[in-house]
Amino acid sequence: MGRERRLEGVGRRYGARGPWVLRGVGLSVPPGALIRVEGANGTGKSTLLRLLAGLDAPTEGRVTGRPRTAYVPERFPGALPFTPAGYLRHLGAVHGLSRARAARAADVWLERFGAAAHARTPMRRLSKGSSQKVAVAQALLADPELLVLDEAWTGLDAAARAELERAVAERTADGGAVVFVDHDPRRLAGAPVAVHVVRDGALHRRTGQPAPAPGPRATVEVQGPPGAALPAGVLRLAASAAETAPGRHRLSVPATRSDVVLRALLTAAPPWHVVSVRPPADPESPR
Repeated sequence: MGRERRLEGVGRRYGARGPWVLRGVGLSVPPGALIRVEGANGTGKSTLLRLLAGLDAPTEGRVTGRPRTAYVPERFPGALPFTPAGYLRHLGAVHGLSRARAARAADVWLERFGAAAHARTPMRRLSKGSSQKVAVAQALLADPELLVLDEAWTGLDAAARAELERAVAERTADGGAVVFVDHDPRRLAGAPVAVHVVRDGALHRRTGQPAPAPGPRATVEVQGPPGAALPAGVLRLAASAAETAPGRHRLSVPATRSDVVLRALLTAAPPWHVVSVRPPADPESPR
């Protein structure tokens, strides 16, 4: 229960007599959830995310659950008196990581987001895109149980946007929850996303929405240890899974998450044997 964040009858306004931005909001974010928040500009999406992240306190109602939480704001304060490497090492220590582990994690995430070349550059001299890479890296540094992303893809180049999608897949595969706002309706297309809409100060669950375009999918054949069930993280990421023989499964996996699925299979205890991987068909190739 401690890892599930819950908003119960939550309202928020700024100032004792200010208008209500949100009121009567209820939302459960269990482990492994992937939730998209939509709404017009100024409806309170960022306020909702700040409440979920624990950065703002509700004016009424309550927020329960204590997952280890990380947050990427819409605007990251890039002019900090650090280099990216120093900033990430400092935050790693705040999260309880040893100095050595924090340094390793900082190097890994800066490399993954293509910012390793700027690791020793003062943050005030970084471009907006490079600052955003640091913002995303700091959120992923300590494997958060709840990741809150407010337009986190904005300003990233194509490679970094794809890397952030992979990181989201990794978090949910490991049982973490992710709540995000993004202006691109195709973001995380094909993933099992629950959609909630902020409208008129309230939160509405969208039901019956058209399924997103599935995108290209890889086919993965795996053989498991005797009597083993597919890892839960793999089931969360695969579009479909079918047992074709005792212990043998065929998975249909969105191409953007195939490497995450393979990693989860190979690092399971005991590990699964990957029999074959068939990449998505090339739409340009003749049939």
